[in-house]
Amino acid sequence: MSTEASDRNLWDSVRPYLEKESLAAFFLGMSSGFPYAMIGATLTTRLAQDGIDKKTVTAFTLAFLVYNLKIFWAWLVDGVHLPLLGRLGQRVSWMLLAGSLVMAAVANLALVDPSADLGATVLAAVLVGVAGATFDIVIDAYRIETLKPYQLGTGSGMSQYGWRIGSAGAGALALFMAARSGWSAAYLACALFALPAMLTALFLGEPERHREPTARKGVGEVFASIIGPFGEFFRRHGAWLVLLFILVHKVGDTLANLTFRLLFDDLGFTNDEIALWDVGVGFWAYLIGVFIGGVAYAKMGLKRSVLLALVLMAVSNLSFAALAAAGHSNLGMAGAIGFENIASGYGGVVVVAYFSALCDLRYTAAQYALISAAASIVGRFATGTTAGALIESMGYVNFYLLTTVLALPGIALFWWMSRSGLVDAAMGTAGEEEG
Repeated sequence: MSTEASDRNLWDSVRPYLEKESLAAFFLGMSSGFPYAMIGATLTTRLAQDGIDKKTVTAFTLAFLVYNLKIFWAWLVDGVHLPLLGRLGQRVSWMLLAGSLVMAAVANLALVDPSADLGATVLAAVLVGVAGATFDIVIDAYRIETLKPYQLGTGSGMSQYGWRIGSAGAGALALFMAARSGWSAAYLACALFALPAMLTALFLGEPERHREPTARKGVGEVFASIIGPFGEFFRRHGAWLVLLFILVHKVGDTLANLTFRLLFDDLGFTNDEIALWDVGVGFWAYLIGVFIGGVAYAKMGLKRSVLLALVLMAVSNLSFAALAAAGHSNLGMAGAIGFENIASGYGGVVVVAYFSALCDLRYTAAQYALISAAASIVGRFATGTTAGALIESMGYVNFYLLTTVLALPGIALFWWMSRSGLVDAAMGTAGEEEG
């Protein structure tokens, strides 16, 4: 009997990951992750190897700020019906359009030469950011509307698995091909990572919980469709404090993550070593972290699991301070990357589940665009404007110590929000069971 009960418990734990909604979240995550790699770590490595100085390289992270501006056009994805493609459904048609734009933008980035025309490279990176941000808007809305409330934790985990595979897979493929066929061929091959989300939308069709947009008859109604999602969010009790937490919770983590490749380059790691340790070890460590996050979410609940995630992500930055102090060390790199990715994988599951539950189903695309954009804007802006100068002035060790300190306000704020009941008070209908 105990063996049967054990088998039943194991199956009950695995079954949610095999449901079609969770599998869809996995493939959506794959396509969501790869544009980030194209203008993040992969582009950083490409620029560094072309001899571009650190201040300029870190300034390229400002291309990520386009993701933070997506709130200004997210309402289009909710409310504008596309001609011709629109016959397939609101979410499906936008998925196909945005995916096609991403593929075209990545192909354009493949054809520029940073050492010959830095301005063209900047423009190409920004275009990837615009297309990728639009793709993200559609993917997030499709995922949230496809998942049932009880699937938010599992679906977030599968989305993180997919995101990591898409990001790491595209990054590893780019490094492998760049070493053998050049960066142009590498980027062209990676453009194919947009296909999983596009095919998923075609196979599954429109999400069950999606509401078709109403016709807009005048300027006033169009304006209301833009403002309405944000007005609903900010009318909730404690919404401004929730937004403050979203803004500051990942400042230290983002500041650190977007500079790792500079550290590796300065420590003398080769492309193959980076592919093995950063991409290879990091990939598996992240998957372990996602699994731990799913278990913790189920056992500890949202509030305690999120608080633990914030602490782990802050402490993980210390491992890179240790690596910087130790110098070139494969074991040290593996340890730092492993710890960082376990913490990130764990945090990704519980934090994404929390952010998804904050959405009102009437405004999924617009509200999640606001939340996800706010979640990284401070860290990305700080990285693009100050990270390179800080590293050059204080060195890597002190820089990573600083990123740990910068994570403390977010930890303290979420602890207070949990104690005061604001976490529960600000939840949206996406986190409520339909009755």
